[in-house]
Amino acid sequence: MDVAILFSGGKDSTMALFNALEAGENVRYLLSMKSRNDESYMFHVPNIHITDLLSQALDIPIISAETDGIKEEELKDLKREFENLKNLGVEAIYTGALFSVYQKSRIEKLCAEVGLKAVSPYWHVDELEYMRKIVALGFKVIICGVAAWGLDESWLGRVIDDEAIDELVEINKKYQVNIAFEGGEAETLAIDGPIFKKRIKIIKDKKEWHLDSGVYIIEDAILEDK
Repeated sequence: MDVAILFSGGKDSTMALFNALEAGENVRYLLSMKSRNDESYMFHVPNIHITDLLSQALDIPIISAETDGIKEEELKDLKREFENLKNLGVEAIYTGALFSVYQKSRIEKLCAEVGLKAVSPYWHVDELEYMRKIVALGFKVIICGVAAWGLDESWLGRVIDDEAIDELVEINKKYQVNIAFEGGEAETLAIDGPIFKKRIKIIKDKKEWHLDSGVYIIEDAILEDK
């Protein structure tokens, strides 16, 4: 089946891509929605500009579209891109939805209206097993935004490994933070992994911290041979 991935570069959309490739799908495109609104309900924002470089690293064409990121209005922009993909021969959209009914239901509704199949391969996955799997598969995922009790500035830019997951388990016990960050506790970016043809090398970055939340911003990055 010819498919596209709704792709932010985060761990979940990267895992959706991994699942599609493992299932033998013909991944025609990545679709990256670039919101001008940091508070978008639908779309990942931190380091979304890196998706163009990730497209090269993964050797999969990308379609990038801008949106004002206004609640509900941004769905019109997404529908337009789904229609474009449909016209290009795409049959299904893979998403990285884990538990967000808000996002999944709207994506499925738009897909149904356009005539596309919506696939969320990790819907209601066990969060701890899922995070362990990402690490075990060899994906290198960094944290590029935090907004939850128990996650301080030291987490910004940190690589998610088994030690970090162990700490998240303990933080979950104390603050009920979702281990897979599905409640918006953190944002992530995958910069290497088994499906990458090249890895992302970060050249320049910065951290911005605001009282109890912050972002890790990649200002410059290049592709590096593996």
